[in-house]
Amino acid sequence: MNSPKKIAVTGAAGQIAYSLLWRIANGDVYGADTAIELSLLEIPEAVGATQGVAMELSDSAFPLLKNITITSDANEAFDGVNAAFLVGAKPRGKGEERAALLANNGKIFGPQGRAINDHAADDVRVLVVGNPANTNALIAASAAPDVPASRFNAMMRLDHNRAISQLADKLGRDSVDFENVVVWGNHSATQFPDITYATVGGKKVADLVDHDWYLNEFIPRVAKRGAEIIEVRGKSSAASAASSAVDHMRDWIRGTSKWSSAAIASTGAYGIPEGIIIGLPTVSRNGEWEVVEGLDISDAQRKRIDANVAELQEERAAVSDLL
Repeated sequence: MNSPKKIAVTGAAGQIAYSLLWRIANGDVYGADTAIELSLLEIPEAVGATQGVAMELSDSAFPLLKNITITSDANEAFDGVNAAFLVGAKPRGKGEERAALLANNGKIFGPQGRAINDHAADDVRVLVVGNPANTNALIAASAAPDVPASRFNAMMRLDHNRAISQLADKLGRDSVDFENVVVWGNHSATQFPDITYATVGGKKVADLVDHDWYLNEFIPRVAKRGAEIIEVRGKSSAASAASSAVDHMRDWIRGTSKWSSAAIASTGAYGIPEGIIIGLPTVSRNGEWEVVEGLDISDAQRKRIDANVAELQEERAAVSDLL
């Protein structure tokens, strides 16, 4: 058995965390040979509910789960953590402008970034799930100057998984059969699910689907899948978000040669300005995401990627006083 790893989850009494915590406690992030300590962060009003969640985790008798800490203090929550899932965020209020939403979330993710900077373990990896995830991750990273920017990611894996699911359903194939799918950009309606390089069974996906379907149904449906689920279910997509968060962190830590979509700090690849946190085609090696380089980008792709860049730059400008 490896030494225990400490994992922090914010918004620990919420619906995403309720699915996420059981996967973590089962060893789905670090593996079945690594013990887990959980650090659960919530607002003071929800600490009682979090205690109930901890009771259920305890009752589940996970062999790998060695300790659970519950707190409303970010400094305590992130003390010594090796991985952090930043799930808790302020939802968009009725009629609230996106700039106001970003500013309000900055009050959450700025202090959390500072606490991570001051107290987390040297190998900490931070995945922001709470929306607007890309810019929330940028705010947190900016507040943690002593932590490499590459250690702060935003989750595009849910969009990636949704894209593969739609393709699998369309073509009657298993999701694991698909290679080289990527979702560029922002976790918003602007995102660009891209099948240009995708293959299934050695064949190009773009040759197997109707182009009109790809443009007019696939791309908007992947981008707006969350809203579709709310309309049908009456609640947001919590379990699939939790599952995708586990997929992202597991691959980040344990590595994968298969393409994934991860929102990471741009270093200038594909002409994308440095600094913004944006979805890119990636693989993970030695605990670090690497951008898949050398892809040919058409004018049509560039237009969609640039739209995401512009949106993320606007978001960054809206919170410039927090960076």
